[in-house]
Amino acid sequence: MQFLGIGVHLLIALFFAVHAVRTGRELFWLFILFSFPLLGSLVYFIVVFLPTSGVDHGLRKAASAAARGLDPGRELREARDACALTPTAQNHMRLANALLTAGQAAEAAREFEQCRRGPFASDPEIGFWAARAHVAAGQAQTALPLLEAIAREHPGFRAESVCLALAGARARLGQQQEAGEGFRLAVQRFGTVEARAELAIWAAGVGDFATAQAERGEMDRSAKHWPRRTRALHEGTFARVDAALQAARRRS
Repeated sequence: MQFLGIGVHLLIALFFAVHAVRTGRELFWLFILFSFPLLGSLVYFIVVFLPTSGVDHGLRKAASAAARGLDPGRELREARDACALTPTAQNHMRLANALLTAGQAAEAAREFEQCRRGPFASDPEIGFWAARAHVAAGQAQTALPLLEAIAREHPGFRAESVCLALAGARARLGQQQEAGEGFRLAVQRFGTVEARAELAIWAAGVGDFATAQAERGEMDRSAKHWPRRTRALHEGTFARVDAALQAARRRS
């Protein structure tokens, strides 16, 4: 049994040694791994292997989600404190994003507008998020010119997101023909599941069941070729489309 334990330690050390050679690590790692197989492997795993693997990213995401669950208002409190202490554009942006995440869209919109003053008045990133906040706050009439300016002056900036946001703002303002054209243009140009989902949700909302169901079917056909992780990432998108279809059926 002792011999078996030593063998396992050496196999683990050999695995990490191969990883060290393939990734161009310093040669002293080989000395550490084979001189101290168990301790060396543990150190290599923590210091080198884990930070460069997808596992580390997943663990950090899980830890971040757990922290938000335990104290969901922490980021907003810290963002408010940072902005009050040092009211820089960066801290205003942090506070605006925290407010938007917390569902306080109207205040978030005001913070984003604060960020747009001065040298950042034409920054497309700030303008885009300001428009998103205005839409979430029920102020699509304010968001629309912002999005139109970004599409006109920065055509390469977040092209799909801006196209979908424009269509969404027009839909909220009752400009359904223009909204439909915008959603269809996004599907035609980008063909992503997000674009198809937004078109399907809009179509269901205006009673165009044929379009909504057709786009939902295209989403299913695309999902058949996805790995499990990709399908999991898009579960919320599929759920939104299904909810929109169910709500439309109840209204009809």
